Formats: sequence, structure tokens, C-alpha cells
Amino acid sequence: MSRTNQYRGRLGQIGVCFGKLVRIFFFQNDWKALPMAALIAALVTFAAGTDMFYSQEGTFNSCFSFVCVAIWTGSFNSIQVICRERAIIKREHRAGLHISSYIAAHMLWQAILCFMQTCIILAIANIAGIEFPQDGLLTPYSLTDYGLLLFAVMYTADLMALAISAIVRTTTAAMTVMPFVMMFQLLFSNGLIPMEGISDKISKITISRWGLNGMCAIADYNSQPQVSLWNTIWKFRSLEVRGQYPVKELTDYIRNNGHLNDFLVESGKYSTFPDYVHTRENILMCLGVLIVIALICVFVSIAALEFIDHDKR
Repeated sequence: MSRTNQYRGRLGQIGVCFGKLVRIFFFQNDWKALPMAALIAALVTFAAGTDMFYSQEGTFNSCFSFVCVAIWTGSFNSIQVICRERAIIKREHRAGLHISSYIAAHMLWQAILCFMQTCIILAIANIAGIEFPQDGLLTPYSLTDYGLLLFAVMYTADLMALAISAIVRTTTAAMTVMPFVMMFQLLFSNGLIPMEGISDKISKITISRWGLNGMCAIADYNSQPQVSLWNTIWKFRSLEVRGQYPVKELTDYIRNNGHLNDFLVESGKYSTFPDYVHTRENILMCLGVLIVIALICVFVSIAALEFIDHDKR
């Protein structure tokens, strides 16, 4: 009889399974997930730039990048952890392993792993020069708010991948499915492509949409200036109309009279989104939806593995 099943109680089995996961982390190279998170965060932060909190465009790009990093990191934490040991789980389950204890151990360990990765990502962002505002909405500090939401996105993506790993039979199948799941999350985030009608309803079940909404809400996206309109107008400075250059005259007037910042602020007022409203209630709603999605993924994981004894492959 295996060591796991020396403990018939569910709590005892959680402890044994958790200890196994810790040993795997250190002795089977799963620790590489930490430096990989740092590398991905550094690359994305470098690409997105440090304009977060200074303009709507910079804030959106940075928030979307953080969401992508969180979903990517969380998903690849657990996409193979169950399917790579299905034979062991099947044998243990027949000998008395409680599937709920097994999943609970994974939940606990993945929460610790996601917490460490969240700290690493935020540290990289600080090193890269992103200046987070002082005051937060949920906590006294906005950096803590971002850490909480970033962890929620990453952990929910982690549990989603755990459910996929419980459903598929092999690691090859898991890695085949994962790119499509990632593409679905990014396309239906309501960020890259505005969602309407049925697509808008579909996007409401994605981790990416609620993560992006929460990130932009914490950053107070709606109150920031927009620079896209000004940059577009600036491109037409050389436009000539009957010997006159109206666009050049307009832009010179705005700049020379100190109205540029007012123009950018007014432009931002016409580019606000209700989903990004800077309120405590909005952020709590985003966190609440992520928690519901996470719980559904846990239920799916347990339900899928309860039938592992019928697995003929």
C-alpha cells in the first residue's frame, strides 16, 4: 500500500500529497517556473514600456500585458501536472485516495507558487521603472491591489489548466489544447477586439476580461489623458488646403498657448469605458467573478478524476 493511503482521513491525505508536490518542485525541475516568470515579465514589461498611469494607451497596454503574463504563467504551472501521473492517480484512487484531497493539495501548492510568481512579476515591474500610485482602493496601497488582482488572475488560470489536465489523458493532448485556450482568452478579453452581441456574452466567461477590467479600474483608466487623437491629428500637419495649412495652424495654436494637456484630457473623456470605472465595487465584482470561475474549475477537476477508474487508456 502506498504512503498516501496510510492516511485514510482527507486532511491526512492532503498533507501527504502536498509534501509530494513540494518534493517534485525541488527535485524534478519544477522550480524553473520561478525564473521563467521573471523572464516573461521582463520581456513583456520591456515591450509595453513604462507609460502606465500616464495615458490611457500606456495604461491599457501595460494592464493587458500583465493579464497575458498572469494567464500564461498560471496556465503552464499546472497544464501537465495531473495528466503526467494519471496511472499513479488511478492506482492510488483504487487504494483509497480521495480525489478531493488530491485536488486540495494541488490548490494549496499552486496558490503558494502563484503567490511567489506574483511577487516576482511586481518586483520586475518596479525594477523596470513602472511607478505605481500610492493609494489603493481595496488596500492602502495600489501595488497591493495590483498584486491581489494579479494573483487572482494567475491562480484562476492555474486552476483552469488544472481542470484541463484532469480531463485530457496525455501531456501531448494537454499541450495541444493549451494554445487554443490561450487564444480564446486573449481574443475574448474585450480588449484587442471590442465585443458585441453574442461575442460579448461569451467574453464574460473568460478570465482575461475580468482581469483586464479590474486592472484598468485600479489604474483609473477613465480619468487619464488620451494621446492617440493628438498623434493622429499631428500626422496631417502638412495637409494643404488652398495654400493654407489649417491642421498645422491648429496644432501650433494648441501647443503654443499651453492647451495641449487640456486637449489630451478632453480626448480621454470621450474614450471612457463603464467596465473600467474606478470604484471599489467594480474591482470586488471582478474578483468575485474570478473566484466563481476558479470554483467551477475545481469542481470540474474533481468530477473528471472521480471517473478515472473507468479510464481504459
